[in-house]
Amino acid sequence: MKTHLDCIPCFIKQALFAARAAVDDEKKIREVLDRIGMLISDIPLHHSPPETSRKIYRAVVEVTGIHDPFESLKAESIRAALALYPGLKERVVASEEPLETAARLAIAGNVIDFGANPDFELEQDIQAILESQPVVNHYHAFKEKLGTTQEILYIGDNAGETVFDKILIEVMSKPVVYVVREKPIINDATMQDAVRSGLDKVARIISSGWDGPGVSLKSCSESFLNHYRRADLIISKGQGNYETLSAEQRPIFYLLKAKCPVIARSLGVKQGDTVIKYALGETAV
Repeated sequence: MKTHLDCIPCFIKQALFAARAAVDDEKKIREVLDRIGMLISDIPLHHSPPETSRKIYRAVVEVTGIHDPFESLKAESIRAALALYPGLKERVVASEEPLETAARLAIAGNVIDFGANPDFELEQDIQAILESQPVVNHYHAFKEKLGTTQEILYIGDNAGETVFDKILIEVMSKPVVYVVREKPIINDATMQDAVRSGLDKVARIISSGWDGPGVSLKSCSESFLNHYRRADLIISKGQGNYETLSAEQRPIFYLLKAKCPVIARSLGVKQGDTVIKYALGETAV
């Protein structure tokens, strides 16, 4: 998926939020914005938004000297999600269709996003998503595909959301390889975040080898690519993964909330809608 002009104000907003999370120094924050301003004119629109976000956050780290600006926010998100876990798990087990409820909970966890959606209200958003149907809903195709699957490649997104992914993995009851980012980027989950969430108890955790949001296949590790090529079911969580994988010819199910108008247009939904979308290589603009 290519970068749109609408993405540029978002890059600046994300850089400001990240800089403020990193330091309480207006001069440093201004220096970050000045650096981003110089980058804007050279943004290749044919690249995916995550490829540009990688450059934006690298600039934040270089100027502030803080390698993980969202470290404390990620830890708090995981703590908040783990506090909700017992009640959410009970709700899934008691539902008429536990797999569907778990899938929708996994999408609900996608609201935890300090990049595109820093003003989320976790418990309220969970309730709203559980009370509404995904606008694009390929759940039955997902359930059917799961029945014949030997191994699942689950590409994670944000820290905290990882706890909701754990519930879905437990309900699927299949071998899962769970993919995290190589290094801290925004509030995307790293190996440490996944282990804190308890995912090591239900899945094998690997890094994509890529230090940006999403998964840039041309830059990922050969280890990840081997899993990607042989997986007969891939779960892609969140916008960044959708932006980098949407044209791929693989059995991918996208689980996400459309948090920005560009993603919403690409999916043919309204901003704020949720989707369970199965697409074998549909081209996203």
